[in-house]
Amino acid sequence: MANINLYSDRHMSATSVSNIFIDEYMSDANGEFVKIYLYLLRQLNAPDSVFSLSAIADKFEHTEKDVKRALSYWERMQLLRLDYDESENLNGIHLLDTHSKKAGVPVQPQNTGTAESAPAKKDTAPPPKKDAAAEKKAYSADDIRQFREQETIAELLFITERYLGRMLTPTDLNLILYWYDGLKFSAELIEYLIEHCVSKGHKSIRYIDKVALAWAAEQIQTVEQAKAAAGQYSKSCFVVMKAMGITGRSLVTSETAFIEKWKSEYGFSLEMIAAACERTLSSIHQPSFEYTDTILSNWKKNQVKTLEDAAKSDDAFQKKKKTSAAGARNVSKNKFNNFDQRSYDYDQMEKMLLTTSLQKLREEPTCL
Repeated sequence: MANINLYSDRHMSATSVSNIFIDEYMSDANGEFVKIYLYLLRQLNAPDSVFSLSAIADKFEHTEKDVKRALSYWERMQLLRLDYDESENLNGIHLLDTHSKKAGVPVQPQNTGTAESAPAKKDTAPPPKKDAAAEKKAYSADDIRQFREQETIAELLFITERYLGRMLTPTDLNLILYWYDGLKFSAELIEYLIEHCVSKGHKSIRYIDKVALAWAAEQIQTVEQAKAAAGQYSKSCFVVMKAMGITGRSLVTSETAFIEKWKSEYGFSLEMIAAACERTLSSIHQPSFEYTDTILSNWKKNQVKTLEDAAKSDDAFQKKKKTSAAGARNVSKNKFNNFDQRSYDYDQMEKMLLTTSLQKLREEPTCL
């Protein structure tokens, strides 16, 4: 398990516990959760120590799932924020300043560490295109409060919680407000975005964010446009699955990436893609996106754009193949004839044999 970076916006040189935490948070929390939160505070002043989920689990004789539950609880309490990489692995914990529950949602810190914080890990995810989306920002407590006062946003947040089946975390709130304020998505479009992803079995807010950025890049701004794009995507997958003979499962990300490549980069129609898939199945008798990619790559190289072009290309290939085979047969020789033939004068050979026989008779003694 990779190490986790720990961040903080707290400026202190000693381990201390806020009175607000003791008065308003500690009494309602599970005792094991409190231990882990206090351990996080202590680790801020031990930057050289090994810090990971497994290390915390070993420290308290817990499982890593127990530790994750504790961290998720404190995130819901808005005392920390969790960061994840593209593979949904925890790679950062931000301890937020302790605010009284009466003060509302706490301010979310920027990704800047203090002199006592562990060095921040750079985000490995590619940044969104500037022409497709505005830069993300961390919204303050006042910003979030103002958004919540809008009836449309309040209803959207309520519906989102129902779809995700949990309370929204500060990270969730920031992303949803980014879609609304930064990407200029309407509340209706955001609701459809979440509904669409959840219906596909994806409740991860980071997955939903990737779909949102993809829609922004495609300049999708209405529910109708989103439905059309989703329908086209589903149609492409259905056509390929049918041509490949794939049943009983959905396509994985690497397979859908091939389809997008064939459509966008190669510029082939669904008809041509389906034809290549059918050829794959008839050639190797099993679905293979790599084999299909080879076929389409050759078609693109040879400027094959229609089924008629493909048929002509096949005919030309077969003729070339037959010509090469015929030429090889003519060049090859039978192993019994692979030498110069000799000609004989059989009359002359018979005379030679008779002469030899007569000579031997003369030389032999006569028996009396």
